[in-house]
Amino acid sequence: MKRVHVSGRTRGWGLWLLLGLTCVVAGCKKDPDGADAKPVEPVVTLGQENVTRAEVRELQSGPGISGTLQARTAAAVRAEVGGTILDIKAEQGQRVKKGQELARIEDATRRDQLIAARTTVRTASSAVQVARAEEERSAMLAKAGVITQREFERAQLGVSQAEGQLAEARSRLALAQEQVGRARIIAPLDGVVSERQASAGDVVQPGAPLFTVVDPRTLRLEAAVPAAQLEQVKTGTPVEFQVTGYGERAFSGKVERINPVVDPGTGQVRIYVAIPNTDLELLAGLFAEGRVASQERRALAVPVDAIDEANGGPSVLRIRDERVQRVPVKLGLRDDVAQQVEVRSELQAGDLVLLGSARDEVGEGSRVKVQAPRPESKPVAEDGPGVGGSEAPPAAPNQQGHAPSTQPSTRGTAEGATSPSR
Repeated sequence: MKRVHVSGRTRGWGLWLLLGLTCVVAGCKKDPDGADAKPVEPVVTLGQENVTRAEVRELQSGPGISGTLQARTAAAVRAEVGGTILDIKAEQGQRVKKGQELARIEDATRRDQLIAARTTVRTASSAVQVARAEEERSAMLAKAGVITQREFERAQLGVSQAEGQLAEARSRLALAQEQVGRARIIAPLDGVVSERQASAGDVVQPGAPLFTVVDPRTLRLEAAVPAAQLEQVKTGTPVEFQVTGYGERAFSGKVERINPVVDPGTGQVRIYVAIPNTDLELLAGLFAEGRVASQERRALAVPVDAIDEANGGPSVLRIRDERVQRVPVKLGLRDDVAQQVEVRSELQAGDLVLLGSARDEVGEGSRVKVQAPRPESKPVAEDGPGVGGSEAPPAAPNQQGHAPSTQPSTRGTAEGATSPSR
């Protein structure tokens, strides 16, 4: 048998040829289903906080306002005379009627002055009677020629002087009576005592504050709007607002007055809103925030955060058939308080659109999957200090406005699921 000698160089080329054939065979191999292998398309997983649906809702537009609720009718009750407070008959939060006594100031000295004034009036009244009788006698004597005309005129002058003294005495009596009455502190209106600044035994001077009485049935909100938006504000325009401590509950009022002068420092105009409060639900001093509802409409709307205006015009990223589509839209009324904007074209009620960071990170044409909502999940409390002033607990994942989830799709790597990087 003839031997064939194979050199080392020949063996090397044979090895490379074998490897090449192996690669060709492996490249032409089909998957078990008989289909050619193709690159796997990634799937972006989105949480519920990354999407929202277009819905028909009530939209309102107008200048935003904020301020503190004040009692429309309030009275500061002050001491009209000086002295020691003998008794307090009203406390904070107590309802009072107009004319009801709230407190009493020591009035012994003023009562003595009243007695003296009454005595002076009686004396002056007697003097007038004597002067008039003297005038009548003088008139008869002058007519008989017993006395001269000059003496008769002197009698008439005596009557005038006596009447003047009587008028002065009566004036002093009225003043003394008024001073005694001022020692009684009375309510100037029907309402509620909101403040009490004095106590029994205090020595007060005229003008010292004692009580504040307010009528809580009508409140007032004093706010300011930019002068550039003044055309949207008219007397009688409705105002919608929310009050601290009442959650999402809405209250309403009407513009009652508009200040005719623009503040040169801020360029704003003061407006005064009347707020009915017959059921006494609202309290003066609470902070209110809302807007003048100059326009109101029920229309299809999406959150402002869903609108992308970086491509030359407003558009949204809509999810349809698990694909992201860029849809140009025409916008209408914008509700700055609810952070919603009207969409007048292209979208329909129920369409799913991307929000916030998801809108920025998920490209047009991407394949996406939206996670189903978890019924067992509970809303996370608003960030803030915990009990005793401790720091707030860390926020739970998947809160609204966060970037899309970085967890892979439940389909696993078989479907090539991925998530956009932050």
